[in-house]
Amino acid sequence: MREKKEECKKAPAWLTSFGDLMSLLLTFFILLYSMSIISLEKFYQVLKGLIEAFGGRQVVFSEDGSIKASRIPIEMENMHFRVKKFADLKKEILKIKETLMSMGIEADYLVTGTCMKLRITTGRIFPLGSENPYPEAVDILRDICYRLKPFSLPITFEGYTDDLPISTPRFPSNWELSAARAVSVLRIFEDCGYPVDLLSAVGYGEYRPIAPNDTPEGRERNRRIELCIKLNP
Repeated sequence: MREKKEECKKAPAWLTSFGDLMSLLLTFFILLYSMSIISLEKFYQVLKGLIEAFGGRQVVFSEDGSIKASRIPIEMENMHFRVKKFADLKKEILKIKETLMSMGIEADYLVTGTCMKLRITTGRIFPLGSENPYPEAVDILRDICYRLKPFSLPITFEGYTDDLPISTPRFPSNWELSAARAVSVLRIFEDCGYPVDLLSAVGYGEYRPIAPNDTPEGRERNRRIELCIKLNP
C-alpha cells in the first residue's frame, strides 16, 4: 500500500519559535501602551510653550478631524521662563558684555546647561591677591546688578584664579581667595537690592582654567568671575 503524500510541507522548526517571539513582543507592547498615561497638564504646558515660541497668542482646536472656526485664547502667565524670557536676557547680557569690553574689561557670554553665564576677567576688578574691588569696579558691578535685577533669577557667583600660589594669613590658598571674591560681588548685588534668597557664591580656585597658565595672558584670562544666571527659577 502506497504512503499518502502530504499536500503541504511542514513549516521549519525555527518558524514556530519565531512566531512565539513575535507574539510575546506584541503582548509586551500592548501592556506598555495600556499602562501609559497622558498627562493633560504637561501636554498643555508644551503646547503653550510652542505657541509662545512662535509668537502666537491663540490656538485653533480641532475635534473629530474638523477644525472649528473659533479661536480660543490661551493664558501664558505661568509659562516656563526659558521659553518666555530667554531672548530678552540674552540681549541684556550681550549689551553688558559690550559695555565691559568698551571699558577694556574682557568679558564673554556662554550658555552651559541651565545657566546663562557672563564671564568677567578680574584684572580691572580686583587687585592681585585681594578680594576688595577697585572703587570704580564697584560702580561697574552695581550697574550690572541694576540691569539684571528686573529678571529676578537665581545667580551664582563663581570665583576663579590662576595657578600662582598664594599663602597669607587671610588666604592660605587660592580656594579662599576665589571664594572671597565671589562673595564680594554677591555683597554688591545685595547692596543694590537684588533678592538675597536668589544669590549664592562659590570658589573654584585655580582648578578650572579656561587658558594655559604658562603665559601672563593665559593667567589673566583664568583670573575671572562668572555670573551663572539660572534659567530655571
